[in-house]
Amino acid sequence: MKEDFLHYLWKFKKFNTLDLKTTQQELVTIHHQGQYLELAGPDFFNANITIGNQKWAGNVEIHLKSSDWYVHHHERDAAYENVILHVVWEHDAAIFRHDNTEIPVLELKNYVDKITLAKYQALVTPKSWVFCEKELKDIDQFLFKNWQERLFFERLERKSKFIFELLAATNNDWEAVLFCLLAKNFGLNTNGDSFQHLAQSIPFSVIRKESFEVENLESLLFGNAGLLDTDKEDNYFKDLKFRYFYLLHKYQLDKTHTVPVQFFKHRPDNFPTIRLSQLANLYHLHQNLFSKMHELRTVQDFYQLFQVSTSSYWEDHYQFDKQSPKKKKRLSASFVDLVIINTIIPIRFAYAKSLGQEVSESLIQLLSEVKAEKNSIMDKFIFHGVKPQNAYETQSLLQLKNEYCSKGKCMDCAIGGALLKSN
Repeated sequence: MKEDFLHYLWKFKKFNTLDLKTTQQELVTIHHQGQYLELAGPDFFNANITIGNQKWAGNVEIHLKSSDWYVHHHERDAAYENVILHVVWEHDAAIFRHDNTEIPVLELKNYVDKITLAKYQALVTPKSWVFCEKELKDIDQFLFKNWQERLFFERLERKSKFIFELLAATNNDWEAVLFCLLAKNFGLNTNGDSFQHLAQSIPFSVIRKESFEVENLESLLFGNAGLLDTDKEDNYFKDLKFRYFYLLHKYQLDKTHTVPVQFFKHRPDNFPTIRLSQLANLYHLHQNLFSKMHELRTVQDFYQLFQVSTSSYWEDHYQFDKQSPKKKKRLSASFVDLVIINTIIPIRFAYAKSLGQEVSESLIQLLSEVKAEKNSIMDKFIFHGVKPQNAYETQSLLQLKNEYCSKGKCMDCAIGGALLKSN
C-alpha cells in the first residue's frame, strides 16, 4: 500500500465516516477534510474537525504508520506543530508536539470497506505494462477526453519551464529561443542536445547578421560542431573553413565552444551535415522566423513555411569529400510534424503564458491536425484498445504513461480514481 491511497481515501471520504473514533476512543466528526495542496508541510491544510467535544481548525498529516512521523523527522519541523489529526493506516507509536501534548490519531484500516480495498489492490497489482491495462478500453470516454486535455497541458507546462530558462539565458529574445529549440529538434534524439548547445554557443545577433549568406551560416554551424577541424581537399570545405575563421575573428567568438556531433546509427538523411545545412537554409530563407511562425494557423501553413532543402553541395554529398548520387534533400512532412509537436506548440504555449493569453483551443486544434505519432508506447496503447487519432492524443498518452503509469501514480490519475469508484 502507498500513502497516495490514503490521501485519496481522506480527500474523497472513501471510508465509513459514522462513529469515527481516534485510537484513544474520542469521537471524530469531519466538517471539512482540508485542502490537498501537495506542497511542503502537512498533507491537508485548513481542515475543520471535531474531536471529542472540541472543534479544531488546522492541518492533517497522513502516513502509513504513526512512527513515520519520526522517520520523516516532522518533530523537527515547526510547520507540523498545528497538526490537529494524524491519519494513518496502522497506529504503532504515540506522537507528541513540542509542548508534550499527544496528537490525536485516526487509524483508517478500521473504517475502509473490503470492496474499496480490493479494488485498490487489483488496480496496483503489477501487470505486464500498466496497472489498469485490461480496463483501459472500457473507461468512460467523456472522462477520458477530459483527462487527456489535462494531461496535454501538464506536458506543455513541463516543457515551458525549459523554454523560460532559455528565455532568461537569451535576454528575453523569443527569436533566439526559437532558434535553440529548432536546433534541438533538427538534431533528433542522438544529436538534439549537441545541436541545442551548438545554437547557444553562437550569439543569435550573429545569426541575424549573417543570415543573408547561407554559406556563412553553414560555416558557423559546421565550425562550432567540429566538422571543420580537419583538412580536406574539397573546395566547399575549404571555403567554409575560411569563412568560419574569418567570422570567428570578426565577432570575437570563442572557438572552445565546439560541440561534437554523432553520425553513428543515423540514416544518411539524418546526418548532422544534412540537418545543419537545412537549419542554415531555413534561417537564410526566413528572417524573423518567430514572428512569421506566430501568424500561422494550420498545419498546411507550417508545411509551406518549412519547405526547406540543403545547400546545393549537399545534394550529392552526405559528408565532405564523399560524393553520392544526387538527391534533393527537403524537410519531409513527417519531420515538420515533429517540429510542430516539439517546438511550435510548446513555444506558442510559453509565449501566450508570458502574455497572460488563453490559447488552449487553438493549440489543441493545431495539434489535432497532425498525424498520430508512431512509437513503442503508442503500439502498446493500441494493443490495449486505446487508438490515438492525432498528435494531440498521442502527446496526452505519453504524459499519462511517463508521468503516471510508469511512476505508479494511480491515485493521482483520473482513470485510477474512476476505477476505484466503479461498481
